[in-house]
Amino acid sequence: MSTPRGWRRLAAALSLTALVTGVAACGDDGDSAEGDGGGAGTIRIAYQAFPSGDLIVKDQGWLEDALPEYDIEWTKFDSGASINTAFVADSVDIAAIGSSPVARGLSAPLDIPYQVTWILDVAGDNEALVAREGTGIESVEDLVGHKVATPFSSTSHYSLLAALDAAGVDSADVDLIDLQPQDIVAAWTRGDIDAAYTWLPSLSEIQQTGSTLITSRELAGDGKPTLDLGVASTEFIEANPEAISAWRQVQARALRLIAEDPDAAAEAVGRQLGISPEEAAEQLSQGVFLDPTELTTAEWLGTPDAPGNLAANLQDAGEFLVGQQQIPEAPSLEDLQAAIYTDGLEDDVSSDTGE
Repeated sequence: MSTPRGWRRLAAALSLTALVTGVAACGDDGDSAEGDGGGAGTIRIAYQAFPSGDLIVKDQGWLEDALPEYDIEWTKFDSGASINTAFVADSVDIAAIGSSPVARGLSAPLDIPYQVTWILDVAGDNEALVAREGTGIESVEDLVGHKVATPFSSTSHYSLLAALDAAGVDSADVDLIDLQPQDIVAAWTRGDIDAAYTWLPSLSEIQQTGSTLITSRELAGDGKPTLDLGVASTEFIEANPEAISAWRQVQARALRLIAEDPDAAAEAVGRQLGISPEEAAEQLSQGVFLDPTELTTAEWLGTPDAPGNLAANLQDAGEFLVGQQQIPEAPSLEDLQAAIYTDGLEDDVSSDTGE
């Protein structure tokens, strides 16, 4: 992507953000949980339709059971970019979002006041770059001059740029197209695009008539890992720490279900995605799901006294986005460490509440 075009897109996104903010200011006041101890309020959760423990929590109603005094409102989003816009508009409290959009959201000019509270999964073979049959594309280098789709400002966008960079391909020499996952499938079927970097379940659809060039698992091995994270607005965390604790406990329960009873996990995910348990099991097998206790280690979130490596991962992502002219400046490591919320995490990941 050339610099002027990239900044025009950013300016357009910011204009849209300003518009949505104005709308939210008119119609969203008072919807969020108050955190006054009385239990009145709504917790607004943004989720995405990819295989994860988050879908299990939604399917099983575990958060509703854990927090009966709250109204839980689940809203589906197609990408991290739209979730960032929702946070700017103050219309969401907790969200499932990729690490690259989080790095962007914590950077100028967005500077979204939210914090990472959880790691849903580490991207593996569940995100990949696929070339359509008949295009003659056999490697990343072959993408020059071709139409390649991905949801902009997503982990897949970040991974696509990383793959191009590693192959020595200037992104300006590739016709990058911003499409949401479901639109990628439609454009693929029509033959409008030559390749795409996307995630499950849209990934499995295009792989049926395409060849995989590189996966996010391979990029992680080359030092460009991506993750799906749980984030919450700082204001919500400060006002409702008990709700965040309950949310983390049911997310830990979901991760244990994936590990200990994969059939039950696949049934829940399949219901949410509208696919068979067998298909859901295959898709779950392509992701990397941590044991809940791993989140408190130095490699991941860490503890209040010992911040984990996730902050450095987000800084690396931010600096890469700066180099790709996607953002003007990356946050400092200290600011990113402050954006990792680990208070009470050790207790939450070891809790068996509700099981």
